[in-house]
Amino acid sequence: MKITRVEPMPVCVPLKKGMTAKTAHGEHVTSPYVIVRVHTDEGIVGLGEATISCLWSGESQAGTVAAIQDYIAPAIIGKDPRDISSIRRAMDFMIKLNPFTKAAVEMAMWDISGKAVGLPVYQLLGGKVRDSVRIKLVIWARDVAGSRAMAEQHLALNVSCLKVKTGLDPKTDIERVRAVRDVAGPDMQMTIDSNCGWTIQQAKYCLRELEGVNLLLAEQPIPPGDPVAMAELRRDTLAPIMADESLFTLQDAWQLSLHRAADIFSIYPGKHGGIAATAEIIAVAKAAGLRCTMGSNLELGIGTAAMLHIAAAFPEVDTDCFPADTIGPFYHDSDLITEPLDLGPPSAKIPTGPGLGVELDEAQLARWRV
Repeated sequence: MKITRVEPMPVCVPLKKGMTAKTAHGEHVTSPYVIVRVHTDEGIVGLGEATISCLWSGESQAGTVAAIQDYIAPAIIGKDPRDISSIRRAMDFMIKLNPFTKAAVEMAMWDISGKAVGLPVYQLLGGKVRDSVRIKLVIWARDVAGSRAMAEQHLALNVSCLKVKTGLDPKTDIERVRAVRDVAGPDMQMTIDSNCGWTIQQAKYCLRELEGVNLLLAEQPIPPGDPVAMAELRRDTLAPIMADESLFTLQDAWQLSLHRAADIFSIYPGKHGGIAATAEIIAVAKAAGLRCTMGSNLELGIGTAAMLHIAAAFPEVDTDCFPADTIGPFYHDSDLITEPLDLGPPSAKIPTGPGLGVELDEAQLARWRV
């Protein structure tokens, strides 16, 4: 089998009214992503999704399209799409960084590989260890009244864990988290995510103030780049620390493990450059005795399906204890796939069809394509 064409398709999908995101990174109202189709000479077509964000990895929509058309496609056309290691090497040789762009292309290779043998991707990764993935729903960084209202909305859906966005201002962050705890009651699991927004001094203060809230974990309280500071914070607080923005590469995983800077790794293929790269980071976590869970960059249907396959295949992705963020389609006006994923709550089901188990909805694509 040979790759004959790599087709990047830019889309802009808005978030649902009332669901737009506000975090320490700013406001997220529309998702300017790129869907990728990889064509083969045997007629099998693979799908991928680049959930790009300049705030996250520096990748733009136009940049992703150009990287695929000008660098990646010429390097991999003619290759067997099932030779995923060879394709990863070719992409890395032609263009550095660009993890979400490369992940979309590599994701399509797994989709083709599964379709070629009639097996879901999780089977290619060693088989599934779970049939469903427990999820959490996110409460954006709104005022107290808005946070309470969103918590009530999510609780009505039978969710078993809530994540509250923090990292904007210590005073209002603490008020927001306490307000959500008041609405959720003492037994509901809760996490916070500061998206790098606190200094280490602010993080220490806020996490001490929130000890009575009984947090399941605190996600990326401080900026990346200083695992020593993260390790200091981890020693200072009772809440387990989860690394997200500080964990892009295999080397990041090694440094965080070496410094004992995190208790949990937030992983997802876009951030790491693909499904295979995510598996490598999971192996580092396993060696270090750490757990993982699925994070998110607010993916659409294709990207979410890829994350569910990873969560299904690795016991170290402990979504039973640390619920996943595989919830991007829940917040968008469209997921771009023909059959919506069953995301729960409280748990998302694993797609069981060949490859990623999803198909592109051409009508939705036409509507949202740039």
